[in-house]
Amino acid sequence: MGSTALGGGAPARLGLAPKDGVFGSNLKQCGGFMLKTTPKVGSSSVRVRASVASSPQKQHSPKTSGVKSGEEMRIAVLGASGYTGAEIVRLLANHPQFCIKVMTADRKAGEQFGSVFPHLITQDLPNLVAIKDADFSNVDAVFCCLPHGTTQEIIKGLPQELKIVDLSADFRLRDINEYAEWYGHSHRAPELQQEAVYGLTEVLRDEIRNARLVANPGCYPTSIQLPLVPLIKAKLIKVSNIIIDAKSGVSGAGRGAKEANLYTEIAEGIHAYGIKGHRHVPEIEQGLSEAAESKVTISFTPNLICMKRGMQSTMFVEMAPGVTANDLYQHLKSTYESEEFVKLLNGSSVPHTRHVVGSNYCFMNVFEDRIPGRAIIISVIDNLVKGASGQAVQNLNLMMGLPENTGLQYQPLFP
Repeated sequence: MGSTALGGGAPARLGLAPKDGVFGSNLKQCGGFMLKTTPKVGSSSVRVRASVASSPQKQHSPKTSGVKSGEEMRIAVLGASGYTGAEIVRLLANHPQFCIKVMTADRKAGEQFGSVFPHLITQDLPNLVAIKDADFSNVDAVFCCLPHGTTQEIIKGLPQELKIVDLSADFRLRDINEYAEWYGHSHRAPELQQEAVYGLTEVLRDEIRNARLVANPGCYPTSIQLPLVPLIKAKLIKVSNIIIDAKSGVSGAGRGAKEANLYTEIAEGIHAYGIKGHRHVPEIEQGLSEAAESKVTISFTPNLICMKRGMQSTMFVEMAPGVTANDLYQHLKSTYESEEFVKLLNGSSVPHTRHVVGSNYCFMNVFEDRIPGRAIIISVIDNLVKGASGQAVQNLNLMMGLPENTGLQYQPLFP
């Protein structure tokens, strides 16, 4: 989801599917900060456990992909005091090879992580430090969970040997002019923008595997592109009239205190926002346009609803001539039948956010619209997992040559 992503008709006919069916010697200038990149001298590195399955006998692996089974990969989490940072920590508690060595949070510097997120107090973790005090000499890879706009110069100042997954929006848009238009300032690391690979795992797996810097997708774009990209590539739907209504839990707005997110402001209601210009729109249109090999413009309305986590995207599409809703279903089924984290539901089953909470799954289904020639597609994800931190871990697994489900086999939490 990135560090901060949220800035009555007749029923459809169902039953379309089958029933069963860093090294160096000096401090380094970085965006106004001085990053420590020197090895610690005169003391051995203290191993810090982030995984309940970790073993003290594991050897540090080099900063390259193709990690061997049992080798320990040393991880830094930048911006660890936000929701996506906390989710990274929670997920890595079950990862046998990723071990957290550095955690930054400028406003919480010096504090223990368990005091910031008491639900993770059982984890043996380093104290939080300001990013200017972070030492990357004992790190192989970085999860960057910093707010949009602050990430570019920080990543630009990191050692070149590090693998990086950035959960902000700073490297998602390939066109730096489009970035400036939507985010209100020029891009501060255009050379890295050209290097970054967009991290929609199931769609761009081969590119991610060979990347050094991956731009983790936003939550809305993940839930929307996973069903629509394969259908557009197969020319099964028209791209001229795509309408999307999406709803997100409040955690998508980040952890910072905002009046609009107070309980009395959001309880017992639904709140549409960003109607004419949500920042995920260019990201979605970029992915759909690449699939169509032509410019795609969508109608997109995001909504904030009073739940902690979860996301549902409802997509209304016009099918190509002669195409049925069942054709859409069958194509998505064949596309994702071997994928662990994307599942087509059977028959008339409707995807619900409560069935993916805490997991890296995306559930989806296709329904025939009452309007001839149209279909309705519903997809659901946990905005903090598949929409953010889970997909980030999935991507770093790929970048390190590990099975991409490593540490991600949490089943959904229900009830």
